[in-house]
Amino acid sequence: MNPIDLDQQLSLAVKASIEAGKAIMEIYDSADFETEFKKDDSPLTRADLESNRVIMSYLTSTNIPIISEEKKNLDYSERKDWDFCWMVDPLDGTKEFIKRNGEFTVNIALIKNGTPILGVIYVPVTKELYYANVEEGKSYKIFGGDTEELPQNLFDKENRLLPKEKSRASKTKVVGSRSHMNEHTEQFIEQLKNDGKSVEIVSKGSSLKFCIVAEGEADIYPRVAPTMEWDTAAGHAICAAIGLKVTNWETGEDLIYNKENLLNPFFLVK
Repeated sequence: MNPIDLDQQLSLAVKASIEAGKAIMEIYDSADFETEFKKDDSPLTRADLESNRVIMSYLTSTNIPIISEEKKNLDYSERKDWDFCWMVDPLDGTKEFIKRNGEFTVNIALIKNGTPILGVIYVPVTKELYYANVEEGKSYKIFGGDTEELPQNLFDKENRLLPKEKSRASKTKVVGSRSHMNEHTEQFIEQLKNDGKSVEIVSKGSSLKFCIVAEGEADIYPRVAPTMEWDTAAGHAICAAIGLKVTNWETGEDLIYNKENLLNPFFLVK
């Protein structure tokens, strides 16, 4: 394979995410979701499938293999030798989409030897766009707007997301659910309190959990519930590009991608 122009690939992924977002919003505004359920009882809507169709129309031109939630993925025997692959969740937060609370996203990441090196998260309702080049250590945020054209200032300095200084305050903002916590998360919060911290719970849907940590709106995101690689790869890239870690809950090692089993271990973002 020829050397990959990362800025070019990131621009393409941004364009794909914005166009996919438009397709999602047409269905969202029509309220004609045509919801069905997969074997694992997770919901699937017409918007998931249409978004996937749009993204595939862009990414197939790169000749880089694609792993997507809404695509039949190849067996590991064929995937294991890939140096690069795209990791796609066409509509992350389908439950949020059905609830109509706006907290759903389009996620696209480029993986190199198991590590996310590019990431895009687009929020169709608010038109917020997060994207990152990990190898350059740069994350960005802009508003996509209504234009059909790709924003010309994608890589301008004023769009950079910069690491927030660690607060010396005693309060720690933890990403979680305000309404219910599982036992592991409750224990984690109790340990923070035992360390003298007061804890504020910050709640967000979908991959926006990664974004609020990257923006400094939360300090830590403990995830002790199942996720798949396509749920986390783009958010992982956005966080990693500004120096945050996304690590295996048990081992402390960075999450890896394109594994034989595409289910993630529990993890911590901080």
